Amino acid sequence: MKYLFLALFIAASAVHLYHSWKDDSKKRAWTKPILLLALIGYYLTAMDSLSLLLLLALATSWLGDVLLIPKGNVWFTLGGISFLFSHFLFISVYIPQIDFGSVIWWIVIPVAIAYYAVAFRVIFAVRKNTPKPMLAPMYLYLLANSTMNAFALMQLTSLRSAGACVAYIGALLFFVSDCTLFLVRYHKKKDLIFKRHFTVMLTYLAGEFMIVQGMLMLL
Repeated sequence: MKYLFLALFIAASAVHLYHSWKDDSKKRAWTKPILLLALIGYYLTAMDSLSLLLLLALATSWLGDVLLIPKGNVWFTLGGISFLFSHFLFISVYIPQIDFGSVIWWIVIPVAIAYYAVAFRVIFAVRKNTPKPMLAPMYLYLLANSTMNAFALMQLTSLRSAGACVAYIGALLFFVSDCTLFLVRYHKKKDLIFKRHFTVMLTYLAGEFMIVQGMLMLL
């Protein structure tokens, strides 16, 4: 059964990415609600002992996807709030796996600072075209994503396993996706981003899948 859901996720992702490549927003919207539902189905059928926190993280990501379908800053904000909860839930998934005494802090701390610096640089780049009341929440959102990545890296340096590595790469791709989305939406030179929404969704879908797959290998 898990392979059926995995095939559905891959097929829906391929169709969605095709329409993203073509920049067809209407057809992209048709497949978007299916993507994370298929991934949730894959997780539910692949895992013997379910993590409620990981399931909730995926569910809030799905809700964020749906809320981002309508156009407008209000919907964008609501989608961001849902994704914000998903980042905190992912952190809650990582924490029990981390042996903080084994974390390689000389790696984690500089990398975390680099994440926060990139988040600031992205917000600085979009500041002129972004409504001012949204700038601070958007920055806080990227900081939350950065922190999620820092915990994924703590997990990796603590466990030093293949599953932790896969999960960290997924978290990194999620961060790239969010940064790209902000640039696509609010940077004055949107065409700087290769194929815009295709890049956003490719990194997002790969990121979500790799987080799930990594945690399946660990939990």
